[in-house]
Amino acid sequence: MRSRREVRLPISVKGVLMHRGRALLLRNERDEWELPGDRLDRGESPEEALAREIREETGLMASVASLVDAWVYEVTPRKQVLILEYACRSNGKRDVTISHEHADHAWLPLASLEREALPRGYLRGIRRAVGLVREKGRMHPGPGGGCRHREKPLGVKPLKS
Repeated sequence: MRSRREVRLPISVKGVLMHRGRALLLRNERDEWELPGDRLDRGESPEEALAREIREETGLMASVASLVDAWVYEVTPRKQVLILEYACRSNGKRDVTISHEHADHAWLPLASLEREALPRGYLRGIRRAVGLVREKGRMHPGPGGGCRHREKPLGVKPLKS
């Protein structure tokens, strides 16, 4: 029997927010576009952390709907992060006020994302989130203002609270 080397990765939660066919992206210190979100604080669920991070990074209040993708991002050759992408809904205003963590923001059309400086891993989760939005009635508010799926989305099981 072969022994396996244990891998421990930091977790980053990211939110897909859509408005009129455009995804909200933030420009980071590596001059890349990324989705809003970051790491969990001790004692937070991924959904709680993401709602907090969206509020801190953009000034938007958002409901976290459903996990749409999970993938490992190689930030540098020696640094990898497990990315959990969630479909989210903005609760009201669409005017973004970015924090000191980002240089810029944009609501970018889906058709242009392939040409942007954006880690390729984000695209699959964005597409899955768009699919959920287009399937009206599949997301509905759950306890505490979050959203729950009536059925599992696109082969990805939602996390249990």
